Order: sequence, then structure tokens, then C-alpha cells
Amino acid sequence: MSKSIPLLDAAQYLHGNEQDKAAFASELRSAFEQYGFITLKNHGLDKSLIEETYGAAERFFALPTDAKLSTSIPGVGGNFGYTPFGQEHAKDETRADLKEFYHFAQRHYTQPNCPDVPEFVDRGHTLYAALETLAGHLLQAVAQSLDLDAAHFEHHVTGGNSILRVLHYPPAPDAPADSPRAGSHEDINLITLLVGSSADGLEVLDRDGDWIPVRAHGKHLTVNVGDMLQNLTGGVLRSTTHRVILPEGEGKMTSRFSLPFFLHPQGEMPLDPIMGDTKSFPSWSAKAFLDHRLNEIGLK
Repeated sequence: MSKSIPLLDAAQYLHGNEQDKAAFASELRSAFEQYGFITLKNHGLDKSLIEETYGAAERFFALPTDAKLSTSIPGVGGNFGYTPFGQEHAKDETRADLKEFYHFAQRHYTQPNCPDVPEFVDRGHTLYAALETLAGHLLQAVAQSLDLDAAHFEHHVTGGNSILRVLHYPPAPDAPADSPRAGSHEDINLITLLVGSSADGLEVLDRDGDWIPVRAHGKHLTVNVGDMLQNLTGGVLRSTTHRVILPEGEGKMTSRFSLPFFLHPQGEMPLDPIMGDTKSFPSWSAKAFLDHRLNEIGLK
């Protein structure tokens, strides 16, 4: 029997009674302890908004390189705007990932204009806001599962440094079979919400050392623990290694698009472990942790 990531029902927490919410929180903790990942149904995100954002992303990445580079912002570690091919790599990996991407941040930051595809920026900001709200609810469930106050994370993540990354993995017909579309890595942030993808390729490494495929499904989100939350919980919740592999055969000839939302707190949030293995996980501020990791992956 093939392995799979647990599927949870967001409606149980978003619209349920207290008993429903407690049951969801318990299931969430169990999945995050075992796998560090879940898939999520009935999340409430607007299907047409997701489809429109994907469509706008395809049009943006089809632009000439000079037009895309005009939306880059130097000196921000790739936090806003466009980042071209060959710049980011996984930690401890020398080869660059086969991808380009664009980052949306909080609206109060200066976001580069994209006159060639104006709907790209509009749809991106709208989806960002919806994902930020949903991520806040999921963090309430995380807090409840850890016997913390439900609002434990709220003041740290409100107005935080969250990023919506719009990713394009281009066709790579001549790339070696083991070339990484996204090399084996763990996410930096608290939690990540992945809004489907246009093709399969995402795989998660489980405790047995097996790579579990996470199949693309337009109706479901994929949610995973990041290193910041793992550090904060002293390893109780797992930040799990994952990757995006280059498909075989005809799959190498097609582009892959995906939309991960990385929920980051404000920079001053302490990440000192408050439970679990408090000795093995260091004391960090979120800003120091983020800066350290951006250096490791080549963005700073």
C-alpha cells in the first residue's frame, strides 16, 4: 500500500463547534509530529481567484527576460519582486534550482509595477490576503494543539514578513535526470500553504527515509511546518525535508507553476524553544534566523 500525507477537513475548524475544533487541532498536531505535512480540503479559498492567479502567472513568466527583470528589487534578499533563474539553491546544494519566481509581500511594502500583466499584481495581492487569513486560523489550531492560548501567534504574525511565492519551473529537456527543480530542503518560516500546482513533482521525505509523492489536486492545499515552528516547539512539530523532482519523458518538456505562501512572523518574534528538546534548538529572533537561512540558500 502506497504512503500518503494525511488529509484534514478545514471546515471542521473554521465552521465547527468547540468539540470539532479540538478534534481538528489534535489531528493537526499528530500529522505535524509524524509527517510535518498535511493536505487540506474545504479551505474556503475562491477557486476562480486561484485559477486567475495561475493564469496571470503564466502570462507574466512568458514575458521577455528584460520585462521580468524590470520588476526585480536589488538588496532585499529576493523578498519582493522577481528573482531570475540560477540564483537560489537548496541549503548544502551547489547546483541552482531550475526555477524563477516572483514574491508578493505585505501591501505596505513597495511592490514593483508590472504594466505588461497588471492583473498579475492585483490577483497576487488578493490571494495573499486570503492565504494570510487562512494561515492565521491554522496557527490558532496549532496553538490549541500545543495547549497554548489560541491567540499565541496572532500579534507576532499580524503585519509580519510573509511571502507569496509565484514559481515557474521551465521545460528542461536537456537537463540531467537528477537536476533539482527544487533541491531537498526544509522551509524557513512558521507554516507554508501551497495552493495546488500545475503538475506533480512535490515529494516529502518520511521518517523511514521514503519519498512520498504529494499529488497535485486543484481543490486541496498542502500545509507544512517550517523550521521556525520546529525550533519554537523544540522539535515537537517537524519541519520535513521535501523536494520538487524533474519528471521523466514528456514531463521534462512542460512548465510547472506553483503558489506557496510562506507565513513569517515579525522579525522581533523570539524563536527560543518553549517545549520539547529545549537544549538542542538554539535561541533566535525570527529576523536573525531568516537572515542566516537566506545566506545559506544564496539569496543574501
